[in-house]
Amino acid sequence: MNTLFKTVLTLLLAVLSGALAKAEEPHPNVLFIAVDDLRPQLGCYGVAKVVSPNIDKLASQGMRFDRAYCMVPTCGASRASLITSIRPAPSRFVTHLDYAEKDAPGILALHTHFKQNGYYTVSNGKVLHHANDSAIGWSEPAWRPGSDDSANAKMQSNAKKPSPPGTKGKQVNNPPGTKQGKAKTGVIKRGTPYAAIALDDAETTDGQIAQKTIEDLRRLKEKGQPFFLATGFIRPHLPFVAPKKYWDLYPAGTFNLPSNYHRPKDAPDIAIHNSGELRSYAGVPKTGPVSDEMARKLIHGYHACVSFTDAQIGLVLEELERLDLAKNTIVVLWGDHGWNLGEHTLWNKHSCFEVSMRVPLIVRAPNQPAGKSCNALIESIDVYPTLCQLANLPIPGHVQGLSFTPLMKDPELEWKKQAIGRFAAGDTIRTDSHRFTEYSSKNTIGTDRMLYDHQSDTDENVNISEIPANDSLVEQMTKRLRELKGKDSL
Repeated sequence: MNTLFKTVLTLLLAVLSGALAKAEEPHPNVLFIAVDDLRPQLGCYGVAKVVSPNIDKLASQGMRFDRAYCMVPTCGASRASLITSIRPAPSRFVTHLDYAEKDAPGILALHTHFKQNGYYTVSNGKVLHHANDSAIGWSEPAWRPGSDDSANAKMQSNAKKPSPPGTKGKQVNNPPGTKQGKAKTGVIKRGTPYAAIALDDAETTDGQIAQKTIEDLRRLKEKGQPFFLATGFIRPHLPFVAPKKYWDLYPAGTFNLPSNYHRPKDAPDIAIHNSGELRSYAGVPKTGPVSDEMARKLIHGYHACVSFTDAQIGLVLEELERLDLAKNTIVVLWGDHGWNLGEHTLWNKHSCFEVSMRVPLIVRAPNQPAGKSCNALIESIDVYPTLCQLANLPIPGHVQGLSFTPLMKDPELEWKKQAIGRFAAGDTIRTDSHRFTEYSSKNTIGTDRMLYDHQSDTDENVNISEIPANDSLVEQMTKRLRELKGKDSL
């Protein structure tokens, strides 16, 4: 056998054995937990007053990412961007009503990729904004509850006795609480923005989502194939409706107004919105500040809903353990965007400030270190390739995110230098030390802009973009943002 033939044969055997090894690599299950409007207001993120023991426990068993950012701070667009690993652009992933399959046609969604690689894929609750979005990727129709907790707040505001939501689920196209305006009778369709309700957890919307997920875990264990089980919890999305016991976790006087309950100094008008989502609820003034009493009640209600959803997540994770599935299941918990609780006078999300862009992200995976945190800059589009790598699946060529799997072994690795996002007319870039945002109109780019120094101004209270001493930094960040932000063409 001549030397050349031996070399070629050796290479062929190496390739073949590598391919066989890849084929034989285990494909762990995936439990994909989305939480609507959840900012990193959790005990594991250092917010001691928040009661979130189950998410905190998950973080202690996996990796907590301290600087993870959404791509767009509105639910439909954010979820579509994450599920496709495609950056938003002025004409793509813009509003809460976006469909992934319409804005990024032909792009392989995350769950579809897993389905094509042998996974049984299931969607419960609010995963994508529309239940019928990218439906081909689910092994069975996406499921949502047939009831809506916000009806309890609405009926309470109309002085009627709340009717318990039904326990049967059905497939629907829109998440609870999306309709606005007034009924023909003049009764406000949306009730109060918060309510402590007299229901058991299992009777609530998110309680039903948790119970359906628990039932599915039992069913999927018997299937004999890996599963991708996506579960999307509604709260703490408005209205802040939760059983009274979760409100009672926080005594009166627990919450103060944020220290920056004011506009940032020298911020452009375009950066400040009217918190329109909140103002569609009964009792909220249509313009101007809400009363201090209402502000504190909103903050209290948000925290009650966080604790309520934490309890539902705990039930799901307990069942995963009880079924002996945890050891072979990747668990990823993520928020679709942040949420302002009065910071900069804002309520809701819908801004390019840090509080709107930053999200919780926790990943627990087999054979990965536990109880670690990572300060690297992460973008939500990075979740797609990371899950592929953790599940030993190929990463599709369209993916624009970067797998952060190496950080799970070594969170101190040198990593990407920026996280980029956008909302409406604003494009924003977060670096290790600064956040820079520029706004565009039809004919101009960068007329309005913001620069915040996170080394000295973590709450983004003073816009320093127009200070002459910062001209060079603004120029550098403008250039980098324009080079790296999402483009309309795919």
